Amino acid sequence: MKPKILIDDNIPYIGGRLEPFARVEYVDQFDFNPDNVRDADALIIRTRTRCDSSLLSDSSVRMIATATIGMDQIDIPWCERAGIKVANCPGCNAPAVAQYVWSSLLRKGFNPASDTIGIAGCGNVGSIVAHWGKLLGARVLICDPPRQEAGMPGEYVSLDTLLGESDAVTLHTPLTKTGRHPSFHLISDHEIERMKHGAILINAARGAVLDTEAALPALRAGKITAVIDTWEGEPAINRELLSLSDIATFHIAGYSRQGKERATRMVLEEIDRFFGFETDKSGLAPAYVFPERINVDAILQSYDPACDTDALRADPEAFDILRRNYNYREETPES
Repeated sequence: MKPKILIDDNIPYIGGRLEPFARVEYVDQFDFNPDNVRDADALIIRTRTRCDSSLLSDSSVRMIATATIGMDQIDIPWCERAGIKVANCPGCNAPAVAQYVWSSLLRKGFNPASDTIGIAGCGNVGSIVAHWGKLLGARVLICDPPRQEAGMPGEYVSLDTLLGESDAVTLHTPLTKTGRHPSFHLISDHEIERMKHGAILINAARGAVLDTEAALPALRAGKITAVIDTWEGEPAINRELLSLSDIATFHIAGYSRQGKERATRMVLEEIDRFFGFETDKSGLAPAYVFPERINVDAILQSYDPACDTDALRADPEAFDILRRNYNYREETPES
């Protein structure tokens, strides 16, 4: 019998590709439940489907693939103990997040010729943000203790140094609460106090990397300005943070057409490896290649976050609806 695969029905470009090999059912992200996953062999999900013992303990699920970079919605230790393979899509939307970050910074008056950008977390996303910054002529500071301790090449600074010297600080860490370098509330009271007056703070990582309650007083006082794409407690976002942020969007920094195509291709590759399929991946974007050139005009012309900010301010309750109905943008072309 063909394996049964449940797929989040808002994953684009995947329809029809697995049907020749599996029994496929499409499910709303909030409707995965113990009953409909019980006889499933695999799940293909996004950020909102919590995968843990309460969902999976009585199921036959052997594989979970998330069409996202982040995996904090999955109880990975439990899945490992249960023998469930977990896969994600590292770097799939990283160029789109870099586009979002730099379009926001340039619109907020960041001058690459004279200003310093501090990047907390230099993985798939942070490395592209850093590469673009260097191409634009900015001074780039990087803090990434796990990479530094692993001996990965690069020049690193402490978080305190980064915060104290940067005109803009952008967050690109996964969300972790354990280990040597947990990122939960990485930016809290002490860190915000260290920041330059008038510095720009961008959170396009995970909401809880930033301590919302710590950020609010600094925003009220005008010490910092904020660009927020990911929120603690989303989709129930903090309305004061929404009103105080200069740019405020609904977790769509990575929502490019190419990023979504890459995620679907990467999910299919993982499913193929696990089940031995050979799915059709035609028309899906290839892996990103670092550009040799990028310029300010190309970035600004490729995306303006103002419309997305206006949409969220007009109807914060529609956070997930806005995400679901988003018109995927084109990534910044090499220039």
